[in-house]
Amino acid sequence: MEENIKKYHEILKKLCILYIEDEENIRKNMKKVLLLLCNDVYEASDIKNAKEILEENRVDIIISDINLPEENGLDFIEDIRQIDKKIPVILLSAYTETNYLLKATKLKLIDYLTKPVDFDTLNNALIKCAEDIYDNGMFILNFENGIEYNVLNKELKDINKKEIKLTSKELLLLDYLTKNNSRVISHDELKTNIWEDYFEATDSALKNLLNKLRKKIGKESISNISGVGYKLNI
Repeated sequence: MEENIKKYHEILKKLCILYIEDEENIRKNMKKVLLLLCNDVYEASDIKNAKEILEENRVDIIISDINLPEENGLDFIEDIRQIDKKIPVILLSAYTETNYLLKATKLKLIDYLTKPVDFDTLNNALIKCAEDIYDNGMFILNFENGIEYNVLNKELKDINKKEIKLTSKELLLLDYLTKNNSRVISHDELKTNIWEDYFEATDSALKNLLNKLRKKIGKESISNISGVGYKLNI
């Protein structure tokens, strides 16, 4: 359990949060807290500003107050769900009105928190977001030399955001290492899950595939644990 929490905290550090709150003091203080948990936080004072941020930046988690000027947070998230059904969302409100709660339950939220929010409650909600992102393969992995892998879109890009092509076998291997990054994976397990044909799944074929993938994501990104197997370093 503690190992999983640590893993989700590490994932959370690499994610980008969009935080929407119209009261400046609350927004500034909350941003300071959020930056203790993740590296990137975009702040918006209203829905218009939030939409501009979403259009121009990668956002992994949305935290929004419900009571906002012009358009409320519930309506905004309802619009978001028309185009993105998976992005984790946490809604904040000073109220627990039944009509808000009923509408919120239909928006596939990670959490609905009552303001003011204490650190532990916020931390737990964000850990659930990271877990959701991990389970759905939605996060960005950072490798050597600025290389990034978008697990959700299956895209590997260099530091200049130019796509690095992966063969079908390289993609299968990278995805399997990604989904099991918390442990060392044996040679036999990799061969069983990468090749359908038993006779093609040789030690030399696995070694060759690993070397090709290492050339694209960085030599040190995959560790060889002698006599045991391989582990992805993220």
